Amino acid sequence: MYQTKAVGCRELLKDYEGRKHDYAAYRLVFEGAEGYDVYNISQEFEEGGQFYLAGRVEKRDNEISCVRIFRRTGEHRYTADFPEMVFERFQDPFVTRIGEELVLGGVQIETDPLYPERVINWRTLFYRGKTIRELKLFAAGPAHMKDIRLGEMENGKIAIFTRPQGKMGGLGKIGFTSVDALEEVNEESILGARIFDTHFLPEEWGGANQVNLLEDGRLGVLGHIAYRDENHLHYHSMSFLFDPETMGHTPVKIIARRSDIPTGGAKRPDLEDVIFSGGLVRREDGKWELYTGVSDCEACVIEIDDPFKA
Repeated sequence: MYQTKAVGCRELLKDYEGRKHDYAAYRLVFEGAEGYDVYNISQEFEEGGQFYLAGRVEKRDNEISCVRIFRRTGEHRYTADFPEMVFERFQDPFVTRIGEELVLGGVQIETDPLYPERVINWRTLFYRGKTIRELKLFAAGPAHMKDIRLGEMENGKIAIFTRPQGKMGGLGKIGFTSVDALEEVNEESILGARIFDTHFLPEEWGGANQVNLLEDGRLGVLGHIAYRDENHLHYHSMSFLFDPETMGHTPVKIIARRSDIPTGGAKRPDLEDVIFSGGLVRREDGKWELYTGVSDCEACVIEIDDPFKA
């Protein structure tokens, strides 16, 4: 059954608490970025027999970050690699594969020349290449739009999930469109997406974080849903199924929350109840690994049940 009306985050949390299991969660350790936090990571991906992920690298007292590639060097342990490939003033990386190419994206920030720690503009950038070292910039999204994600579709087209704000999207809604090739991913095609009112209440927001092509041709979307109260931001991981033929989607459901993870630090007190979905990896035993940022200062992996199973 496809969703016809948005459901509030608090109600979704009650549903989650009624059906959740005790999940194992592991805090990730990063080497080669001492003095910096690493968070809002991508899922792990393989190249040449090695396993990597991309992570946001940032000082605790500001948001002027870069993105680096880290190689798995132990159990839940990663070491900074590719020192020649530091994506400066870049945030919240994501990784997918389109055909035989690796696609890495993230949010490029622009700061005020008079106040260097004040972010005044941002846009999503996309890089592509057969290997990590071959990644080249190929597309940019509209100004002030984060959480644009790409994914392969059964018919060979490329799905684009967008996240407009303001006049088109309020605090942040999800849009969808598709193109025939990576060369057609551009500001015009992104702005042409159909915007949905059925994911979030007007006072809440969210976005897509990863697109997974499922066996039945539908798209399993990993995302986040969020709201603010008087003292805190609340970000939770969520998922839904999207049918690109009917343009319908199943109800949004929360699949993980901050309390599923052992207590730790936070960049600021108002960010204590925040996890930011990075990506999913399906294991051979049917479980899925959810890679997340935690409270804007750490990263972890949570072992969860199939997030796309009804």
